[in-house]
Amino acid sequence: MTTYLLKRLFAMVITLWLIITLTFFLMHSIPGSPFNEERSTSEAVQRNLEAHFNLDKPVPVQYVTYLKSIIQFDFGPSIKRSSQTVNEMLGRGFPVSFELGIISLVLAVISGITLGVLAALRHNGIIDYFAMTIAVLGISVPNFVMATFLIQQIAVNMELLPVATWKSWKHMILPTLALATGPMAIIARLTRSSMLEVLTQDYIRTAKAKGLTPFKIVFKHALKNALLPVVTILGALTAGILTGTFVIEKIFAIPGMGKYFVESINQRDYPVIMGTTIFYSAFLIFMLFLVDVAYGILDPRIKLHKKEGN
Repeated sequence: MTTYLLKRLFAMVITLWLIITLTFFLMHSIPGSPFNEERSTSEAVQRNLEAHFNLDKPVPVQYVTYLKSIIQFDFGPSIKRSSQTVNEMLGRGFPVSFELGIISLVLAVISGITLGVLAALRHNGIIDYFAMTIAVLGISVPNFVMATFLIQQIAVNMELLPVATWKSWKHMILPTLALATGPMAIIARLTRSSMLEVLTQDYIRTAKAKGLTPFKIVFKHALKNALLPVVTILGALTAGILTGTFVIEKIFAIPGMGKYFVESINQRDYPVIMGTTIFYSAFLIFMLFLVDVAYGILDPRIKLHKKEGN
């Protein structure tokens, strides 16, 4: 167990280092400077600004300096927001993005599993067709199109919910629905197909022959194994939801990390781009690790000590 965790930790560190390195050099390979657009400033002032942010040094030197600051968990100051540091912006924006992402993920998992189970238990019935119709629509319609539709129909035409910001639970409903629809559809289809396969297994027939109630057969025996494929894709779905929050936050004017990230790209604010990318990458890598561990817990055939011998 300890050996496996150490191996995974080492792999996580290497993966994060590769992301940092690639992002850093790709970002600095773009010609120009963040201060080129500021035409009102003289060349001398621009050189002083570049020196202040270490942008006048060779790229390899900047890279080593940045790695040292990352080790100290210091993402540096923002270039365009001189009074703020990247750490402060992450501390202010990430809780909002995380709240939107985690609520959307929970909604997608619960509703997707429910629809998938109901569709499998009522195979080729009205409920099955209804659930799969919703799933197909959820997969086919991008979240930004769904967000626009919800705003137009529910917020503007019906005036039932507020459109923008993130102040109360009412403000959370529309962006959460827009973000959760796609993952919910994927989970529903995957749960349905996996559930249909599990229900034909011999141990399910044995459970029925023993006289177990349908509730016990479904939730105690079938559902646990049917959820294994769902757990497998949770890492990818989490990544999709968290990166999707950038678009949804922009549409609904939510003060999360999406606002800072989009603005930093347009303004070439290197520290904010790097800090946001590193922070989200580390978070997603950690989530993938948790999914791997959860998969081993759900499936007794997968034991961590077996991986140690690989």
